[in-house]
Amino acid sequence: RKNMKIAIITDSNSGISAEEAAALGIGVVPMPFIIDSTVMFENVDITQEQFFDRLGKSFDVSTSQPSEESVTMLWREALSENDEIVYIPMSSGLSASCENACLYSQREEFSGRVFVADNRRISVTQRQSVLDAVTLREKGLSAAEIKAALEKVASESSIYIMVDTLYYLKKGGRITPAAAALGTLLKLKPVLQIQGEKLDAFAKARTVKQAKTIMTEAMKNDFEKRFHSPDGEKMNLELAYTFDTAAAE
Repeated sequence: RKNMKIAIITDSNSGISAEEAAALGIGVVPMPFIIDSTVMFENVDITQEQFFDRLGKSFDVSTSQPSEESVTMLWREALSENDEIVYIPMSSGLSASCENACLYSQREEFSGRVFVADNRRISVTQRQSVLDAVTLREKGLSAAEIKAALEKVASESSIYIMVDTLYYLKKGGRITPAAAALGTLLKLKPVLQIQGEKLDAFAKARTVKQAKTIMTEAMKNDFEKRFHSPDGEKMNLELAYTFDTAAAE
């Protein structure tokens, strides 16, 4: 088993672009979304600028999970050059795509060769899982060992999010009833959190500035009390943003 070749594959919820994927030596399944009944793929059929332009013009936008074909085709391609695959999909608490991937992996052609890591991640924490998997691959771990290592630290992450509107999250059924209730209150900037499975309510802010302060304090608190690393030595701190680069910087 010493010279086993292992492929690492994730989906585009990780925020990993095709260019970054190529540099890391990994595969990315593009997540489909539907705009006015047309299925599109990010950075394939539509740019981020075009996407947000349509969102702002109130086009009907919803997301979908990747097709069985798009996942298994990528697996087959990877297995033609590798012995095993570690597949890191988005959190099972936010989409059925993880559960479906687990079912596909049990088929005879994939059994014992494809290992689906359900470590309940999304966005920057999912991206970090991929980077961790790449590091573990370099250390010579098998796909089963990488999956086990990622799942062992599944709960060791926090995400805090501020959104302008809860409309899309509510529509997609991705938030708890408590979080959905926040959105009906006028002019609030809801701060949400992900600790494991679903998006949940965290705090109500009246302004963007206040929301940022709430998130910063929450992170400091996690560093100190939850992860016992007040100086951040054992931590990865990452920031994701939607479209507005100036605000992010």
